[in-house]
Amino acid sequence: MSFIPVAENSDFPIQNLPYGVFSTPDCPRQRLGVAIGDQILDLSVIKHLFTGPVLSSHQDVFEQPTLNRFMGLGYAAWKEARVYLQNLLSSAKATLRDDATLRKRAFIPQASATMHLPATIGDYTDFYSSRQHATNIGIMFRGKENALMPNWLHLPVGYHGRASSVVVSGTPIRRPVGQLCPDETKPPVHGVSKLLDFELEMAFFVGPGNKLGEPIPINKAHEHIFGMVLMNDWSARDIQKWEYIPLGPFLGKSFGTTISPWVVPMEALMPFTLPNPVQDPKPLPYLCHEEPYTFDINLFVALKGEGMSQPATICRSNFKHMYWTMKQQLAHHTINGCNLQPGDLLASGTISGPNPENFGSMLELSWRGTKAIDLGNGQTRKFLQDGDEVIITGYCLGNGYRVGFGQCTGKVLPAPSVL
Repeated sequence: MSFIPVAENSDFPIQNLPYGVFSTPDCPRQRLGVAIGDQILDLSVIKHLFTGPVLSSHQDVFEQPTLNRFMGLGYAAWKEARVYLQNLLSSAKATLRDDATLRKRAFIPQASATMHLPATIGDYTDFYSSRQHATNIGIMFRGKENALMPNWLHLPVGYHGRASSVVVSGTPIRRPVGQLCPDETKPPVHGVSKLLDFELEMAFFVGPGNKLGEPIPINKAHEHIFGMVLMNDWSARDIQKWEYIPLGPFLGKSFGTTISPWVVPMEALMPFTLPNPVQDPKPLPYLCHEEPYTFDINLFVALKGEGMSQPATICRSNFKHMYWTMKQQLAHHTINGCNLQPGDLLASGTISGPNPENFGSMLELSWRGTKAIDLGNGQTRKFLQDGDEVIITGYCLGNGYRVGFGQCTGKVLPAPSVL
């Protein structure tokens, strides 16, 4: 138990303690914080209290405007910080509990803070690791016989996304324009995307990187995975359909990617591991690991259109449905010697489960626009409309507590008036 009150349904009990970057009206400087209940513990205020063997000589990382330097310190530093913070915030520890002056400086209500991107993201990679999602898309566009491409069961398929357009939750997303080919018998046209979609994803931040030319072995991968966030990798399906052959997604994806502001550390998620999926055929040795690294994270997508009093939940899924694990993604990403850096972001790809209510995109929920998605009160959707707000949430359920991620939200703005 913490001496900070934590509501029963809070995402941020003492078992979680996610990291984020925030500012306040009276102090616009971006700084590092940890969420506990409805409060933020300002790490820049208590940096002098980190006196352990690793952090005593690196207290300056808690004064930085991003998490990059802390991420780069590595596994031992993360573990030391987490153990100390859980002790400091416990109801039995007097250091902060009984120091009224320090407490007043150190705690800020979340409601009065502005959240920012947790890190400077140098590179962003999007994988395609949900077998159900890949199968659904394959059936739609290639038929059941060729649903999965020949390489899909042998490696974690991925592509390099656009880091500059990754934004923090709450940032509006403008409907993109681009080349479309609505009639395949005619030349393409330039216009506004009509098939705007969300993609339910999760992503992890890289901690220490690797030197160019030196792969990260899979048995060391966990030492390079700092923590996880929720993600909405917005997608313009009509732009994507015309452009993606032969080199994959481009303008249909790079206009915006939203992530939640709080990074949940992997240590907080380890109690919620499940056995890894059975992979057949067995992957090549560099991709094999026995330790469970599949996570039971309940995921939800809600949509709130203009005029709706309450959002409607349209997707209920779970991160456990992933076929390729984060360790496998990291090991594969570096097997060619590609050098990762602290703050790089690696995403799961759309997360879909076995049942229609588990499908993680409107493309699947509406089955390529052939079915209407019921929002209640007579409202339906096939793809996103201007003014729609997409709200992604997720949490793990413990015994009397939950470890959650907060919200990942974004509202669709109309396309630019000048094309």
